[in-house]
Amino acid sequence: MRFGIFLLLATSLIPTFRFAAVAGDELVLVAPGVPPAPIIVFEGAPPRTREAANELAGYIEKLSGVRPEVIAGQPEPVPGRAIWVGFQPALRKLFPQADFDFQYPEEILISANGQHIVIAGRDRWDPAHMEAKGRLAMKTGMQQEYGTANAVYTFLQEILGVRWLWPGEEDVSKHERLAIEPFELRHHPQLRSRSGMFTKLSLGDNKEGPDELWARFQRVQLDSLELLGGHAFSDWWEKYHESHPDYFALQPDGTRSPHPEPHDTKLCESNPAVWAQWLAEVDEQLKADPTQRVFNVSENDGYDYGHCVCADCLAKDHPDGERFTWRWKGKNEERPALSDRQVTFANTLGRMLRQRYPGREFFVQLHAYGYSRPAPIAAVPDDNVIVSSVANFHLRGDGVGDDRTKSMREFAEWAKRTQHVAWRPNLGNPVGLSWGMPDVALGQAAEDFRFVAENRCMGLYFDMLWFHWATQGPYYYLVAHLAWNPRANARALMADYYRRGFGPAAGEIEAYWSLMERTRMEAIRDVPNRQRAFEIPRWYTPELLAEADGLLDGAAAKVKGAAEEYRRRVAFVRSGLDYTRLVVDTRTWMQKVEQSKGADADAIGRVKANWEKAGRMQKTFPSFAINWQAVFYKPSHKWMMGLHPDNPLAGRVLREAQATGKE
Repeated sequence: MRFGIFLLLATSLIPTFRFAAVAGDELVLVAPGVPPAPIIVFEGAPPRTREAANELAGYIEKLSGVRPEVIAGQPEPVPGRAIWVGFQPALRKLFPQADFDFQYPEEILISANGQHIVIAGRDRWDPAHMEAKGRLAMKTGMQQEYGTANAVYTFLQEILGVRWLWPGEEDVSKHERLAIEPFELRHHPQLRSRSGMFTKLSLGDNKEGPDELWARFQRVQLDSLELLGGHAFSDWWEKYHESHPDYFALQPDGTRSPHPEPHDTKLCESNPAVWAQWLAEVDEQLKADPTQRVFNVSENDGYDYGHCVCADCLAKDHPDGERFTWRWKGKNEERPALSDRQVTFANTLGRMLRQRYPGREFFVQLHAYGYSRPAPIAAVPDDNVIVSSVANFHLRGDGVGDDRTKSMREFAEWAKRTQHVAWRPNLGNPVGLSWGMPDVALGQAAEDFRFVAENRCMGLYFDMLWFHWATQGPYYYLVAHLAWNPRANARALMADYYRRGFGPAAGEIEAYWSLMERTRMEAIRDVPNRQRAFEIPRWYTPELLAEADGLLDGAAAKVKGAAEEYRRRVAFVRSGLDYTRLVVDTRTWMQKVEQSKGADADAIGRVKANWEKAGRMQKTFPSFAINWQAVFYKPSHKWMMGLHPDNPLAGRVLREAQATGKE
């Protein structure tokens, strides 16, 4: 089979890439009776690049049945045809018209002529520092930029047509003959930080399994800037309150006490001793990982409590800022937003960082969170400050606890005022996202990624996605592609996903996911309340679930005589519907438990029986269908509130949830 511009236009996967057809003969990679074109990796290539070259060889073998040789370093003589992975000097003569001076971070180039193809990108790494401690595992094979590796995964997907549907499930069309028409493709991702969107699939967060590989192949794991999701000073009270009480926020009662909790204690941001201590901690971080480039300056959580009221800190708040209710122990007061104060703090630390480490591409990262969600009035972030806007419009609507329109406006205002804006939404549990409900919003995802791209977004960090692949897989697939190219044609991407993934049942599967998307969007529209997930029986009715059953029955009938992979994939989706039905039933009975204040023994028994059923599902469901570790983490945890008799809704949450049921 020949691959070229016709394939790219047919799938519309990369409509904004710089792509040009080039006159000339096709390059034969593999054909009957023809030795496969070897893969030549540049000498001294780092581990992730070598891995990508070997994966390329493996997928060519899956496609054609023939595995090409992988050669390290330029062979002599140069072969008559070859696949060149990464830049090497011989390429300037083989591709005299190509520009190999990569000007942009992570820029990739894929170019083919009648004899050779080059798959290369901008690579940056320090051979002396390629390992660092991650959250749960070591980060290995670390680079500051992985252009060539991502170029290989782009070639496999966009040119050779490999699809990675979900972890462990790929679609590879077999061909005896693989040939590439001449072309040139260039791209550099606008979103330099992508791994934070799927943080549990990032390097060093866990062992490298099929789900981590899926993220790597989709080009969201190997990025060029690691943003930080948490708060910067949560351990400071424990470390410093005895020796340096002056580091901490002055309270209205004259104390510098921990409020609301020690790990949420705020700082006195105008204190030079705080600045010096922060910089000393940066020095220690760089000793542990000399490749780190982003350093957190974000205030602790509990954003409405305990901020400093010393004269110097208060002087940095702009009087025209949006008004909020500040709270301290025994006292409330209306005061302006903290945005100007916190930008001033970030600028101060950023300037000290630049003075200490001149010439280094270092950034400080500030969350625009809570009382700093509105953009500042007067303060302007310096050019080494990344503002990560905690603008919670994704998967949301307008109303209590959501305010999608307002959050989008706040993001856009920050984008006007800072050179580096990132998007760090708290996703929450809008319609059962964390429980594993089919809380998919494909249309909204396309809209939101284009919106942040148009507002100059440079990175992502999502808190958080849960990896329930049988109930949310299409959403993960789409946002992975949009992270690489936020202006991609989402409709074409998903049409290709259904066709490649489900063959003769593509129409039924697309209709099933459209039904699920429509249902969750109706919930967002009908109940503008952050507690709407506790009312899921209102939308996931027996009639709705029967309609979903019918669509999957139709899909199963369509693939009955088809290839085994189509039957397996339809069954995977079916497992998600079975789990969805169980969650809805559990919540239905939990409503009775709550209404009876725990006195309905029959309802309690039904819920506990459902938990036992979930345990049986865990043993029989396909791998990765449901994230059972999250489901069974702890019934008493806030993630499972409202789904277990030991963890019913109570107090404010119960009142808000009951309010969602009112007309």
